[in-house]
Amino acid sequence: MLILFYLENTIIEPRIGGEYREGIFGQPRYINPVLSQTNDTDRDLVQLIYSSLFKYDNQGNLITDLAERYEIGEEGLVYTVFLKENVYWHNGEKFSADDVIFTIKTIQDPEYNSPLRNIWLGVEIEKIDEFTVSFKLSSIYANFLHNLTVGILPKHLWAGISGQNFPLAVYNLKPIGSGPYKFEEFAKNEEGQIESMELTYNENFYLLFKDRIQGPFIKKIIFKFYNSQESLTKAYQQRQIDGLSSLSTSNQSKIRNNLTIYEIKMPIYYAVFFNQNKSKALADKTVRMALAYAINKEKIIDEVLNGKGTRVDSPLLPNWPNCALETNIYEFALEHAQNILEAEGWVDSDNDNIREKEETKLEIEMLVTDWSEIRRTAELIREQWEKIGVKINLKIVEASVIQKDYIRPREYQALLFGEILGADPDPFAFWHSSQKKDPGLNLSLYQNKEVDKLLQDARQTLDQTVRQEKYAEFQKLLIEDIPCIFLYSPSYIYPVNKKVKGISIEKMTEPSQRFSQVENWYIKTKRIWK
Repeated sequence: MLILFYLENTIIEPRIGGEYREGIFGQPRYINPVLSQTNDTDRDLVQLIYSSLFKYDNQGNLITDLAERYEIGEEGLVYTVFLKENVYWHNGEKFSADDVIFTIKTIQDPEYNSPLRNIWLGVEIEKIDEFTVSFKLSSIYANFLHNLTVGILPKHLWAGISGQNFPLAVYNLKPIGSGPYKFEEFAKNEEGQIESMELTYNENFYLLFKDRIQGPFIKKIIFKFYNSQESLTKAYQQRQIDGLSSLSTSNQSKIRNNLTIYEIKMPIYYAVFFNQNKSKALADKTVRMALAYAINKEKIIDEVLNGKGTRVDSPLLPNWPNCALETNIYEFALEHAQNILEAEGWVDSDNDNIREKEETKLEIEMLVTDWSEIRRTAELIREQWEKIGVKINLKIVEASVIQKDYIRPREYQALLFGEILGADPDPFAFWHSSQKKDPGLNLSLYQNKEVDKLLQDARQTLDQTVRQEKYAEFQKLLIEDIPCIFLYSPSYIYPVNKKVKGISIEKMTEPSQRFSQVENWYIKTKRIWK
């Protein structure tokens, strides 16, 4: 009777305790928000150890972190951020505006070679008082608040370290931040590689967020680092880890026991980008249109992604901001693809199953990485395009060299590749003509003066309705020009042992953001009176 009374009049809530072990594919190098952007492992650890002015919630929306609130003034050119006043670094020193200014100025300084430098060009930062900073932009940029999701460094530890010594500093592998977890120790193997890293919960972190759940609750998080997906999967099978940083579709059937599989949407798409300067055939819009009609996207999603993905038909993704329209204008239609090629003089006159027009063969080289999902996608596309008389030669290269040797110099005819758009997608870097050359990301070398103006205008207005109108017209023009063929947006597959509760992630802009609200996760529970 007493037990029943107790159960009916109490509720379960999280309590501090437990240990979570996650396997990660890759090695840490720079657990430093100024340098971490090129390494997924570093970004994962930065997300747990460092705090930022703003971060993302489980829907991909911006929420405050170190910021208390903000104001926008001077018609969108000045952002004033008011900081929380009770923040302490993991070593007990107090956080202030000086740390924010130091971090941003370090990013802006070319001596430090931060991958983030370009997004901070033309921004002036000023200290108003100990807990207030202002950012002055040279021109209106509607997405500026997303820049403020960068982790903040402690000035008292990093000041005085030169750009030359910055990558060598001890704090890159023994970091001190202000986030929900503190660095404790790491272990190396016989070859000198870091094989594991232990983090412990920041017992003072909850003081920052009295309006939210008072975590973190998991007392210890241990990361174990692996050199392949196969060794990562094997580690789970042998119960060496409780979760995997990610899971390829080919390995999903191998580790189903006692796991919750989180399927998370990300603003990423894969597409076939056409470099018309390298192929006379691809310079013909009729050919590009026929290729678009000859791809069965649903079949690719089913066979390559096990159905865990979304069809993409435009440069802005459905269910994310700024996608102004749904377009399926190039529905799979092999016969129609053949007909439009015939009508424009692309015929197989010598019966070799390859169409030609005058002296030009309909033969295309497609560059792909050696990742299994990308290779399988390319093979399916080749099968489909061969049915309309197009010969496809696949050039498969290692992921480690594709950027340096091929993408940066734009050495390809067709490129099967992915692009990550961000939480509030700004397509400027991907489709404005000023971005045709490296480090720009206009992989199709697309140029359209009307599109350029629409993209420029859209990023310089704070009126969301006007932005939507500009992006709607941009999408319409780009889809008509067919500089690429959009394929799919894969879901991020994140498997975690069922003992871990409180994980709720629907959208994230990059894999490290699975930890954005790690303070809500828990393993241990307790009962309290209602």
